Amino acid sequence: MTPHQLMHRIDALASHIWVVRTFIKHSEEAEESTELMEVVRDLYDFCLALGPPLQADDAQGYLKIVRKKLGRLRQASTRFAELAPQVSAHTNYKMAVQSLATAVDDICRLMAETG
Repeated sequence: MTPHQLMHRIDALASHIWVVRTFIKHSEEAEESTELMEVVRDLYDFCLALGPPLQADDAQGYLKIVRKKLGRLRQASTRFAELAPQVSAHTNYKMAVQSLATAVDDICRLMAETG
């Protein structure tokens, strides 16, 4: 996979992260949980940082940012998986945990494959 293909594949996965972030942010449960809002901020930070290099078609810059922010993204996904069952047993939360974990795992795998 070329760096540009990798950038666009990760950007597609980042759209899942953005949707989960939006779901959490607008949920009633998040209004009462500082920990959930920290997850929201971490997911926002990851997605927002990728915008400028994507718009500039700078695959190397994009991948550099992914590498820099990947650890914090993984931590946010783990925190959300821990918090979600405490917040709600609703299927929406279960599916959001799965969606976020899948996107983050795929990004991690792609980055590991490229070195």
